[in-house]
Order: sequence, then C-alpha cells, then structure tokens
Amino acid sequence: MAEIIDGKLVAEDVVATVKRLTADLTAKGHAAPGLAVVIVGEDPASQVYVSSKGKKAKECGFLSVQHTLPAGTSEADLLNLIGDLNADTSIDGILVQLPLPGHIDSGKVIQTIAPGKDVDGFHFVNVGKLGTGELETAFVPCTPAGSMILIERVRGKDLSGLNAVVVGRSNIVGKPMANLLLAANCTVTIAHSRTKDLPALARTADILVAAVGRPEMVKGDWVKPGATVIDVGINRVPAPEKGEGKHRLVGDVAFAEAEKNAGAITPVPGGVGPMTIALLMANTLVSAYLKAGLKRPSF
Repeated sequence: MAEIIDGKLVAEDVVATVKRLTADLTAKGHAAPGLAVVIVGEDPASQVYVSSKGKKAKECGFLSVQHTLPAGTSEADLLNLIGDLNADTSIDGILVQLPLPGHIDSGKVIQTIAPGKDVDGFHFVNVGKLGTGELETAFVPCTPAGSMILIERVRGKDLSGLNAVVVGRSNIVGKPMANLLLAANCTVTIAHSRTKDLPALARTADILVAAVGRPEMVKGDWVKPGATVIDVGINRVPAPEKGEGKHRLVGDVAFAEAEKNAGAITPVPGGVGPMTIALLMANTLVSAYLKAGLKRPSF
C-alpha cells in the first residue's frame, strides 16, 4: 500500500520554520512581517477562510490586519484601499479574498496589488517570473507551492528526468504546478478535459497531480505503480450512509483504488489543504525578508 502523505504534519513543520525565521528577523531589528487580508461581503465560507488566515498569521508572530468591507463597496473604494496597503511599509503581504461581488472586476483588483506584496502569486509579474524560472523573487500560488513541498518530501529536491502529468490547467493550480515541476527538471505534460486517452497518459506519470475539480475522476488503474499522487481536489459529495442530507469530502482521485498502485498519495482531507495556509505564511515571510535585503528563506 502507498505511503500516505500527511499534509497536516508537513504544514506544521513549515509553520514552525516560519515562526523561527520571524523570531530571527525581529531579533535583527527588523519589523515583524505584516499580512493584510481584505474581504468584501458576508460570504460564510470566505469569513471562515479569512478568520483562519488571520489566526495563523498572529500565531506566526506577524502583524495581522483585516479589512472587512460591505458587499456594496465600490470597485474604486476597494482599489483605493489596496493603494493604501501598497504604500504601507508595515504590510508585506496583501490578500484579497475571492470571490468578490459581481460588480467588482477581480482581475483588475489582483493586478492593482504591488507584485512584491502579492502573496497569492496571481499578479502577472509573478506569473511571468514563475513561467521564466525566476524563482528567487517570484511569489508562487500557495496551493501548487505547498504541493511541490509535499512532492519533495517524498522524492527529494532533485526531480531530474521524472515524468510529471498535471491534470488540470487552471491559472491558480494547474499552470503554476506545471511550471514548478518544469523548473525542477521534470518532463511535464499538462492534461485537461480535451486530452485524448487521458488514462493512458496518466499511467506514464512518476508524479501525477490531479487538479480538475471532478470527484474521484482519476481511477486506480490510471496510476503507474510506485507513482507519487498529489490530489488537489476538494469535492463535497452526498453521503447517505451518514444520514439524510449529509455530505463527505473526496478528492479528484479515487483514493481507495489509487492507494493500491501509488508509491505515495495525499489524502482528502488532510493532504494538500493544510499546506495552502502554511504557504501563505511562508510567502508573507519571504516578502519581509526580501524587503529587508536578506536572502530568501526556503521551506
């Protein structure tokens, strides 16, 4: 049976490193990293995410600032706030919680964030840096960055010559994941809904990343024996066995089947999920280190 990759444990290790490096930074006379989270509206899921991010930032020793704006906030007012945060020297990372209300252009908002404070890694400058292999100063989206750490914990940092297949081509996960694997000298294929004979292609992968948002789409016989399987999907499906109206979380991989073939696999929940917030903290710390003229820390 496959090794189960414990994302919660690895995330705790990353956060412990962030705490230690934050203490080192302040001991050298620099200000603690500052993270500003902006939320527009009252979406319950977004409120939970924002609260957990703020709590984790405080746990790491950061300055944690939250701006909660009413759903009717104008685009101009939101852009003005981001301009103020860009100019605020106490803030190293700016995160605007998505989705935004329909009357606000999310793309314009994201591109207004200063690239050096774009800890989500969505600004075109950071996308371009990642795409051209300029990883020393790039901010990488948190989910693929966290997934990469999980892969390296299993395979080591030298991934030269391994075949990687990324199923999914989103700007948030699929494309940046492929670029990270390419930078690590993998031979990378990006697959998607129009890929011909996807199961056969998946079976060529030493590293298989599933990020399509379709419950248990990747079957056990898609997995090459010994492959490392990273399941980015989080899907809520009915669970009548738990009672009427109940649900359970599953990934994009049929875990019970894939576990029999894989060498290592992430569970859902408890795999990639915990890494996302951990890498948000890591990115914020990196921003503070770069601002201070210090060498970029690694995790």
